[in-house]
Amino acid sequence: MAREKGGFWVGVAAAVFYPLSYLTGSPHYEGREHLPAEGGALVVANHISYLDPVYTALWVHTARRVPRFLAKASLWKIPVFGKVLAGSGQIPVYRDSADAQQSLRAGVEGLTEGKVVVIYPEGTITRDPEGWPMHSRTGAARLALSSEVPVLPMVHWGTREVYDHYNKKFRPLPRTQITVKAGAPIDLSAYRGRPIDATILREVTELFMTRCKELLAEVRDETPPPGFYRRAAGGRTAEAATPEAERDGGPA
Repeated sequence: MAREKGGFWVGVAAAVFYPLSYLTGSPHYEGREHLPAEGGALVVANHISYLDPVYTALWVHTARRVPRFLAKASLWKIPVFGKVLAGSGQIPVYRDSADAQQSLRAGVEGLTEGKVVVIYPEGTITRDPEGWPMHSRTGAARLALSSEVPVLPMVHWGTREVYDHYNKKFRPLPRTQITVKAGAPIDLSAYRGRPIDATILREVTELFMTRCKELLAEVRDETPPPGFYRRAAGGRTAEAATPEAERDGGPA
């Protein structure tokens, strides 16, 4: 199978990411057979560490495809890194602005053009103390329902052991096994052809993240918790909340 061409900047990113992945962990990739050899595909993944994109990208690249991430627009302002993002065809996400719909359109266009688009529905690394997926945004659901491409759930495990942002810990040694695993495409036939409204978007988002949670449970060999962790208003978990109250699967 021929490799999908990514151009100069994808080559630059690969030249950095491959050695970085081996310096920061021992990568183990599973489920690449679920990614189509050609044509559009949407990858929805959990997010536990800022190292995740390195391993997500390599999971896709070792499947001989080119990843296009939906990522925070602020990253394009970083010198050199922003140029790599732009040159490799990544998609900036403008949150809470008139440009948010532009990001959605760019994502749908990428899928329609046969690209592999990657999104982290949680929007940032999880706040769940145990590393399970938390309450997520509905952008991934809107992308999926606005296109006719397979949607693959994906999970990462091990990256937080190397770089734990919230606790300011970086432990590249001893090398930790980093597992990136994708599951079979999610069946969306029950939602196709229905009006896309807030209820449908929330249902599909919960479906995506439930599948990710189940997949992560397989990797961790643990029983997943019910529902999803949810921060209180203002960005902090309510101190008086019980674990059950902090996990919420209801609508946003």
